[in-house]
Amino acid sequence: MESNAVLLESKSSPINLLNEMHQLRLLGHLCDVTVSVEYQGVRAEFVAHKAVLAATSKFFKEMFLNEKSMDGPRTNVFLNEVQVADFASFLEFVYTAKVEVEEDRVQRMLEIAEKLKCLDLSETCFQLKKQMLESVLLELQNFSESQNSEEECPSQPSILLETKATAVAEGDQADCPLDLPDSPVGRPSNRVALEIPAAKSKEKM
Repeated sequence: MESNAVLLESKSSPINLLNEMHQLRLLGHLCDVTVSVEYQGVRAEFVAHKAVLAATSKFFKEMFLNEKSMDGPRTNVFLNEVQVADFASFLEFVYTAKVEVEEDRVQRMLEIAEKLKCLDLSETCFQLKKQMLESVLLELQNFSESQNSEEECPSQPSILLETKATAVAEGDQADCPLDLPDSPVGRPSNRVALEIPAAKSKEKM
């Protein structure tokens, strides 16, 4: 009688494997490649494992698969025009699947990911740049809306005050035609209206 197949799957095994490989690299154990990087006179060497670099970077995979002979116990690889800090961050990412960098270095990390053909790092940088852009656009939109609301709010009370003042002035003139308004514009017209009858009465006398 055949028994049913069951799946044995570990959720922590990939993480544990990465952590263990990372520790081996930091201690220099079982490392079989030395990567030398140089940029503007600054040079540094990093030891790593070919299998990890080949699994995460098509650049290293093609290089290691096409090499004819090994230079002693370790293969030496030289990379120019790569900054030391950037390659150190690249190594940390391929060994741990995460790395913390400054915002202004995200573009440089994307460039090194494209140069070394590391798809995971490229996608991570693209996603982060997209989030940063959306955040900036959201801040600009909020700032623009706040500016518009500040410009609109002061204008509304003044319009209301002008309308109210006009209505009061018109109401006063309609209800009390003999009252003299305080404005200098209203005074001459009322004086003329009052002086005309006085002149006519003098002529009659």
